[in-house]
Amino acid sequence: MSNAHSIRTDILIVGGGVGGVAAALAALRRGRSVVVTEQYDWLGGQLTSQAVPPDEHAWIEQFGCTRSYRAFREGVRTHYRTWHPLTSAALRQPDLNPGLGRVSRLCHEPRAALAVLEGMLAPYRSAGTLRVLTGHHAVDAHVDGDRITAVTVASRTGEEVTVEAPYVLDATELGDLLPLAGIEHVTGFESAAETGEPSAPAEAQPLNQQAFSWVFAIEHREGEDHTTDAPDRYDFWRNYRPDVWPDRMLSLTAPDPRTLETLTRTFVPHAPSGPVVADQSTDPGDRDLWQFRRIFAREQYEPGFAASDITVVNWPMIDYLPGPLVGVSDEERDQHLEGARQLSLSMLHWLRTEAPRPDGGTGWPGLRLRPDVMGTSDGLAMAPYIRESRRIRARTTVREQDLSMAVRGDAGAVRYPDSVGVGMYRIDLHPSTGGDNYIDVPSSPFQIPLGALLPARTSNFLAAGKNIGTTHITNGCYRLHPVEWNIGEAAGALAAHCLTNSLTPDQVRADSRHLEIFQSALTRDGFELAWPEVKGY
Repeated sequence: MSNAHSIRTDILIVGGGVGGVAAALAALRRGRSVVVTEQYDWLGGQLTSQAVPPDEHAWIEQFGCTRSYRAFREGVRTHYRTWHPLTSAALRQPDLNPGLGRVSRLCHEPRAALAVLEGMLAPYRSAGTLRVLTGHHAVDAHVDGDRITAVTVASRTGEEVTVEAPYVLDATELGDLLPLAGIEHVTGFESAAETGEPSAPAEAQPLNQQAFSWVFAIEHREGEDHTTDAPDRYDFWRNYRPDVWPDRMLSLTAPDPRTLETLTRTFVPHAPSGPVVADQSTDPGDRDLWQFRRIFAREQYEPGFAASDITVVNWPMIDYLPGPLVGVSDEERDQHLEGARQLSLSMLHWLRTEAPRPDGGTGWPGLRLRPDVMGTSDGLAMAPYIRESRRIRARTTVREQDLSMAVRGDAGAVRYPDSVGVGMYRIDLHPSTGGDNYIDVPSSPFQIPLGALLPARTSNFLAAGKNIGTTHITNGCYRLHPVEWNIGEAAGALAAHCLTNSLTPDQVRADSRHLEIFQSALTRDGFELAWPEVKGY
């Protein structure tokens, strides 16, 4: 290539989120050189720059994830045990939940996840087999027939680097490479005529996509006043009420995701926790919003060490509904991104000034943003929390009826002979930009088919995140942290396996002998390809 700034590698991974990091680790363990490019300053995506504690299934402490994801989880706990002045009681907990949050058994600060992920990657940086380009986003894909030969990424200052690789993985949050490389893909709702899904609309709705959110972290300092001027669009958001919503967005009232009944939550900083058992199979954990996604619990530290908990605001009330991020012009996308920021800042202002208190008063002026926790200057997360991506037209597409408990019953989810992993979550679709309320469907523990990672045509490309062959509906349960990790790890392992054995992904999938060899290698590496006998929720 003529570009002066070009590099070669075995495997290029565009996007350094959960799937991208897992893909890199899998390929590096197999002796391959890897380049990872990432738009933001932190690797880790949902776990770090988006500041979302892991959403996980009820059996995560026993089974249902890969060995390396389990190593990440234990790494987070070791990080806290090693460096934080925890109480002796907290130190004794084998399943330490650093934040005592109710959404997950492992609620932690973004920087803790970043430290662990960087530690997992550190040996390969030292060996020179891994190169990471943070602050870079894809601007062009070089295509020759059905192959991607290189991808050009640009820094924030406009400097471009072209990376050549025999295998290219897209682990971006929105499937950025798909339009650049001309890879057939879909956005938003597919039609029922196409997928046969019970919850699909009669006609396709490509701009009807799950809401995204701009998360932020707060603490509460009793007796202090951190109130600032109202955000620019506060009046708009203060009065904003979607048609499907029971109240204004700036309130503590929203639908119950599972029943759609109107539910008013509580928000009381530092209210007594009581026993915290995070188990979404029985309780989504969102009734008390202070504890819901708490990532730092002062009660687990030596007395006097910390003045406040830290909790993450990632609530239904900050789901951004006016428009999507893909399928629109750059100008519209930027307007929606800024709109989501304004919504989140408006929620914070409302909490400080108008939120109801148990004593009959209003507002919690002691709420303070924690920009240091987020690694930003304004206190919002480094990146928006993305729930839905562009999705490849894949060799295998997972549909609602493949795992819905209402459809499958005691038979459980469809079993795939080309399984490369497992996952579990309810089909949890947040309100969408087309005006739909929650779609919540009980699901069965499911497998990840290799065919969902393979596009219908492009031969050296693999999907490594939320861009795999799911539908708008099944994306709702394949999008969570341990599943995305498994998807990325499988993609990285497959690319390395193909290079080592001079095979293509299609050959691995189509030939039972090649598939068995690959799956056996995955099992030795700590992948779980099938579930034990468990029921869904």
